[in-house]
Amino acid sequence: MLEVQNLSFQFGARPVLYQVSFSVAKGEVLALIGPNGAGKTTLLRTISGVLRPSAGCVRWEGVDVGHWSPARRARLMAVVPQARQLPEAFTVWQTALLGRTPYLGWLGRPSERDRQRVQYALERTDTLDLAERPIGQLSGGEQQRVLLARALAQDTPVLLLDEPTTHLDLHHQTKLLNLTAELAHQHSLAVVMALHDLNMASIYADRVALLEGGRLQALGTPAEVLTASRLSEVYRLRLRVITHPDFGVPLILPEG
Repeated sequence: MLEVQNLSFQFGARPVLYQVSFSVAKGEVLALIGPNGAGKTTLLRTISGVLRPSAGCVRWEGVDVGHWSPARRARLMAVVPQARQLPEAFTVWQTALLGRTPYLGWLGRPSERDRQRVQYALERTDTLDLAERPIGQLSGGEQQRVLLARALAQDTPVLLLDEPTTHLDLHHQTKLLNLTAELAHQHSLAVVMALHDLNMASIYADRVALLEGGRLQALGTPAEVLTASRLSEVYRLRLRVITHPDFGVPLILPEG
């Protein structure tokens, strides 16, 4: 289980996160939602270790990971960031292979296991046909799928995704979120992903964490958290919530 315990963070003297606590079990997808500036990206970056918390800790199976080396942490958590920072001259295969860095020996040469894992990751993200293409020649949506492939190649029990559907068309949004949920449920991954689309969060997340102003306002199943009164207050917009006719989960609609 991944446990976030009283996690706080501040930029200089400005607090950004206030004692956020939740846990994510193996096999579970937790969606972080909230308006712009709520702290979703900062929370993911603090969990991953990119940012050091000002208070609180992150635990995996009861062990505080705050003092782990970057290499050890990279075997625990893979991250799909919101901002793409990919080497434009690298091919898609080379970029996905970067996910195997925590496992390479001192010579840095990939093994057959490494190559198999990259092949699997590219197949699952529909990027295998792009394997020899330079990253700089890809569209934003294709690059986003390569980022997911790199994370899958990393083969970790925890997967953190920051707005993973950015730049993707509806077809690839659905495929990516279906794949994420499948990986969590069938391969016992603990998944935390920030999403702007409340309906996508409702359909694909097992639980939802609602952030506002760096504070955790609600945590529970989509039905428990995604209520009209709560969302209208947080998003400052009149919203209506009905039951999705196919999935039986909350469906959020703007009121006319």
